[in-house]
Amino acid sequence: MDLSVFLRPSSWHDLDPKEFHPQSLFRGTLFYQGDQPWPEGMKVALLGVKEDRNAGVNKGCADGPDRIRGYLYKLFRLDTPAGLVDLGNIEAGESFEDTCYAVNQTCQFLLKRNVVPVILGGSQDLTYANYLAYEKMEQTVNLVTIDPSLDFGTSADDTRSTGYLNRIVLHKPNYLFNYSNVGHQRYLTDPDLVDLMGRMFFDLLRLGEVQSQVGLSEPALRNADIVSLDVSAIRMSESPGCAQAGPNGFYGEEAAQLCRYAGMSDKLTSFGIYEYNPSFDPNGQSAHLIAQMLWCFLEGFASRKQDYPVGDYNDYQRYIIPLHGESHELVFYKSPRTDRWWMDVPYPAGMVNKFERHHLVPCTYEEYLQATREEMPDRWWKTYQKLV
Repeated sequence: MDLSVFLRPSSWHDLDPKEFHPQSLFRGTLFYQGDQPWPEGMKVALLGVKEDRNAGVNKGCADGPDRIRGYLYKLFRLDTPAGLVDLGNIEAGESFEDTCYAVNQTCQFLLKRNVVPVILGGSQDLTYANYLAYEKMEQTVNLVTIDPSLDFGTSADDTRSTGYLNRIVLHKPNYLFNYSNVGHQRYLTDPDLVDLMGRMFFDLLRLGEVQSQVGLSEPALRNADIVSLDVSAIRMSESPGCAQAGPNGFYGEEAAQLCRYAGMSDKLTSFGIYEYNPSFDPNGQSAHLIAQMLWCFLEGFASRKQDYPVGDYNDYQRYIIPLHGESHELVFYKSPRTDRWWMDVPYPAGMVNKFERHHLVPCTYEEYLQATREEMPDRWWKTYQKLV
C-alpha cells in the first residue's frame, strides 16, 4: 500500500535535527515520507488526524496534532528506544467517512506489521475508524476509553464525538468483546446508561475509585487492545485545552500513569489521544502535558515484559481455589517476572478459536485474596457471562 495517498508530512518533518538537543526525542524519531519503502524495525507510529467535523462545541481540535509535536520532540529521548516513526497527518477528507477510511486503512497497514498506531486527534469519534481496522483482521477486541462520561448517543448511526460508541457496540459484524471506561464522573453520566453497562457486563471505574488507588485501572488497561483517551478526562486546572474540560478530573501525573499502564500492556495494539483544542490552550499547558503523557506511554511500551500468559503456562505460578457449592474452581496465574496476576475463566467447548484471547483476564492480587475468602470476583463473573 502507498501510504502517501492518505498522509501529509507534518510541519516537523523537514526541520534540521541540528536545531534540537543531541539527546532529544526528535533526534530519536524517524520521519516517514509516504512514498518511501516501509522502514524495518519500527514499533510505534505517531499519526495525526486533522478531523473535527463531529466535535460539536470543540471545533478546532483538528489543529491539535502539530501543536502537541512541538512539545513532544523537545523532550529527551528514552533510555530504551521505542522504535518511533512519525507518519505525519491525515487531512480531513471530503466527508467524515472518507477520513474514517484513511484512518482505517493506515491502521490496518500498521497492525499487519505489528506496529502500534498512536493517533493524535482530532475528535474522539475517530476511535470508530480505529476499531474498523480490526474488522478486516477478524479479531475480537477489548476497548478501553478514558473519559469523564460515556459517549453513547441516541441512535445506531450517531457520528458525534459524544455518541460514537453506539456505532461500535451496534456495528455488524461485531468484534467487540469487552468495553471498559476509566474515570467517568457520575454526575456527568446518565444513570440509565450506567445500568445498561452493567446488564451488558461492561466495566466502569469511577473517577474517585481510580484516584483513591490508580493501580485499580491497570488490569483493565493491560487487557485492552484499543485505548482511547479524551483529554477532558483531565481537570481544567491541569489541562484547559478542550471545550468540555471541567473542574474535576484526573491530575496530570495520574493521566501520565494511565498512559504508562497502557504502553506497558503486551496486548495493546493501538492508542489514541483526542479532543485537544489549541484554541483553549494559548499558553500550551495542555499540549505540554499531553506530550509528557505520550512520553510516558512510549516509556511503558519500551519496558514491556512480554509476560502475558500464552501457550505454555509452566513458567507461571498457578493457584487453584475451590469454591464450595460451585461446579468449577478459580484458577489464578502469577508472573514470576513482574508479579502481575491473571485469572483463567472457562469457556464453552467449540469456542476455543473465538475466545482464546479473552479467557485469561488480568486482575489484581486483591482479587486473588477475595477468591480465597470464597467471594467471586466481579471481573471473573462478567467475563464468564460474555464467554457463555
